Amino acid sequence: MQINEQIKKYRKDAGLTQEQIANYLGVSTPAVNKSNQ
Repeated sequence: MQINEQIKKYRKDAGLTQEQIANYLGVSTPAVNKSNQ
């Protein structure tokens, strides 16, 4: 399992949106979107 797949799994398990993760990490939402490709 690649890191982007792990991030997506844990994000969904926690019930968080890509935007919430981006805000928490201090990055843009597109940066999070790109990691899910």
